[in-house]
Amino acid sequence: MKLTGAQIICETLQKEGAEVIFGILGGAILPLYDTLPQYPQLRHVLVRHEQAAAHAAEGYARATGKVGVCFATSGPGATNLVTGIANAYLDSAPMVAITGQVARQFIGRDAFQEVDITGITIPITKQNYLSLEAASLARTVKEAFYLAGTGRPGPVLIDVPKDVFTEVTEYHLPQQIDHPGYKPTLQGHPAQIKKAAKLIKDAKRPLILAGRGVNISGGSDELKQLAEITQMPVVTTLLGIGCFPENHILSFGMIGMHGMAYANMAVSATDLIVAIGMRFDDRATAKVSGFAPHARVIHIDIDPAEIGKNVAVDVPIVGDVKIVLEELNKLVSDKQHLDWFNQLDTWRKEHPALDIRTDHGLRPQSVVGGIYEKTHGEAVIVTGVGQHQMWAAQHYYYDKPNTLISSGGLGTMGYGLPASIGAKIACPDKTVWCIDGDGSFQMNIQELATVVQEKVGVKIAILNNGYLGMVRQWQDLFYEKRYVATPLSGPDFVKIAEAYGIPALRVKRDEEIGPAIEQAMAEDGPFLLDFLVEPEENVYPMVAPGESLSETIEAPKKEEAVWQQPSTP
Repeated sequence: MKLTGAQIICETLQKEGAEVIFGILGGAILPLYDTLPQYPQLRHVLVRHEQAAAHAAEGYARATGKVGVCFATSGPGATNLVTGIANAYLDSAPMVAITGQVARQFIGRDAFQEVDITGITIPITKQNYLSLEAASLARTVKEAFYLAGTGRPGPVLIDVPKDVFTEVTEYHLPQQIDHPGYKPTLQGHPAQIKKAAKLIKDAKRPLILAGRGVNISGGSDELKQLAEITQMPVVTTLLGIGCFPENHILSFGMIGMHGMAYANMAVSATDLIVAIGMRFDDRATAKVSGFAPHARVIHIDIDPAEIGKNVAVDVPIVGDVKIVLEELNKLVSDKQHLDWFNQLDTWRKEHPALDIRTDHGLRPQSVVGGIYEKTHGEAVIVTGVGQHQMWAAQHYYYDKPNTLISSGGLGTMGYGLPASIGAKIACPDKTVWCIDGDGSFQMNIQELATVVQEKVGVKIAILNNGYLGMVRQWQDLFYEKRYVATPLSGPDFVKIAEAYGIPALRVKRDEEIGPAIEQAMAEDGPFLLDFLVEPEENVYPMVAPGESLSETIEAPKKEEAVWQQPSTP
């Protein structure tokens, strides 16, 4: 049958399983939007800024494992997607972005709103396309979904000239995609897996270091089985949180710049690291020359480019994490590491790291702990970037995969609210909390309008300290408290929320935390809580720039009483 280019895109999106599209229209992509009413199965969510469309698509993808989809028009619409595309690329989120382009006759002539978006996005996409004929669109869209969702997932961009949307051609959807040069390795090499099993058997102080790749592959059960058979303790990266239940006796928390002191100590003392689905980025390793100085390293990852890139590896295994772990679990045997476990447990008791001062003021850590208590750990937590992100990682216990959605590799402020919209639309029956800072929240505050228009029942907790807090912390610790450009004036978030039609409360005292959270959760729709927290509270533990994990800075000891974070359930 003959269809327009726009119809071909919509037909193929449906066939590839797309259900939700996040976007905002403009002249170049208007023919595609004009076609959308013909496809009511495709829900379109109108955002207020294209960056939010990309973040929402990623939030949707991270919550479901499906490919997220976003639309934008040419020129500034397309360039506004770039930050969100880069975020998805670094955090391995499957996304297909479709942008409008000026008509073919105007390409290369500096036409109104013309930008070479394919040239701009080459470094931050798995693949991108400039589709110059409608006849290629079906294959291109199908191929884009295949590339985005397989191997190491990531974003793919399709740029479509305006007149290609209206061009009529025969619709033919290929049954299979054979992309030359792209053959993700799923099965780990048997000899390498045997070597890994031997190293695990011989190790005295082994440690599993798990990352987001475990969540992506759906390998959490296999990871748990490996840890329990071998009695290996488990630590995670920031984006690996949730891949191993944090209430498990073998769980020893997050490593890295703001990881647990005892987790960082474990890395520094281990004689074997089994790295699974992580890429040894600098926030996890700190100073590479001081990382795991006594350890041999097994690295399991589907992306061969990441193996050996930052940390030398003794046993590289390229393959899908779930599949590799299934094979590895057949070869490992029951083993006890009581001395090693007891050492780690002693460090955990001696370096609790999560004690919260209660001398005066409202502590942001108590807010996160309150959300954990009132949600019973069953919520999906989405964060922006800053101090609040680390507190959300530290003071909420995550026992299920994909329940912490946050920007890791790019560290994108403004990520939290739009990503929480995508996550809530993806999981309408789950409680979704957006935990954000006053600085990060203001970067995409306009998406409150999207929340209202689309009836997205996300709960929002702003940890409002009147600073760009993470940078202020660096100024505090390393720049002699020269707070240059970090004091932050902000609006009355309660009034702002109410102006958009969202009920809201301001919370100033510790005893108000629980009732406020309960009130927010009793509301069927969205709710915003503005927590006026201590302005100069710092995130601890912390590894200073240029230092190794063994040099973790812990919170200064105070004489005043503290409230100790309870043990995991």
